[in-house]
Amino acid sequence: MLSYRPRPLPTRRAFLLAGAGAVVALGGATPARAAGDGACTAERPFGRYGSPAARLTEQTLYVHPDGQGDHTSVQAAVTAANGGGYTLVIAPGTYRETVTVSVARSGMTWIGASEDPHDVVVVYDNASGTPKPGGGTYGTTGSATTTVQADGFTARWITFANDWLRADHPEITGTQAVAIKAMGDRSAFHHCRFLGHQDTLYADSIARDVFARQYFRNCYVEGDVDFVFGRATAVFERCRFHTLDRTDLAGAPYGFVFAPSTAGANPRGYLVTRSQVTSEAPDEYYKLARPWVPSSDTTSWPMLTVRDTHLGPGIDAVAPYTNMSSGFPWQNQRFREYLNTGPGAEITVPENRPQLTDQEAELATREVYLGDWTPWKAG
Repeated sequence: MLSYRPRPLPTRRAFLLAGAGAVVALGGATPARAAGDGACTAERPFGRYGSPAARLTEQTLYVHPDGQGDHTSVQAAVTAANGGGYTLVIAPGTYRETVTVSVARSGMTWIGASEDPHDVVVVYDNASGTPKPGGGTYGTTGSATTTVQADGFTARWITFANDWLRADHPEITGTQAVAIKAMGDRSAFHHCRFLGHQDTLYADSIARDVFARQYFRNCYVEGDVDFVFGRATAVFERCRFHTLDRTDLAGAPYGFVFAPSTAGANPRGYLVTRSQVTSEAPDEYYKLARPWVPSSDTTSWPMLTVRDTHLGPGIDAVAPYTNMSSGFPWQNQRFREYLNTGPGAEITVPENRPQLTDQEAELATREVYLGDWTPWKAG
């Protein structure tokens, strides 16, 4: 990952609201329900999801920042869920904290009570180079606002954010700042937002020899450098990836959307389907992807397939891929496209845009990637 010089950025509140409205147009967020139709109100902060007095199930915990639930912080509720199968119903609010869902807390579900991801924001501001209280720095993994180690995690209508800003910390060169690191198998995110700059969404696995399936539907992800990265088998369906503008760089590229680090033995990496890539940066200032081969696992064989997706003018159509590390050229990785549209998808130099054949495309589907797990049927 690269480190860049600082740049002026909007206020943190403006940052958290970035992309507001755009996701709704894509089906990426459901507006809050009208009063009388299960909406959150002052009297009913948990909307149609009950209340501590009338729980959905015995394993439902309610989170409210002003004390109207069981807990006032998300981490407190996660800690109280001392086993598998718990549901957290989270009232509207900004929860400034770091959260870890341990391996033992499998099958956990988080629900944003208003059914609008703009209303429930879990955010913190650690970066890789942020000093730790006990010495050293957090590193990329340690910078995550939310870390999910457990299998079977599901989130609906939640914003996961890291609002660490380069401009606030010119002394820090480790500028990776993760909003969420998802590591478990069968992790599903519906109508969620992921906000950050470098390394926003870390779609990974618990260990390099463990394959983890993840599913993202109707989600919004924004950032600048490698802002979707990791070694998970991840399907992104009907999602929007938005590249941010920058003023600290003299020219292109400003960054890279995807940086997969798929294990060499894993036949499936990232699949992006029926989605779109938009940008607020100048045209052609972003690369679609570059391969991440970590020094800890040089056997990685990064895999990314982007199909049936609209690529806006922010993507460099002539050379959409580039290298991250010497000795691992992108041409040797598993990068493919199929039936993409938009100015960023124009094929002007065919050797720079490897395409699936029709026969290969039959195996590049959510069903093939996710196998016997069908999270799209749950919303």
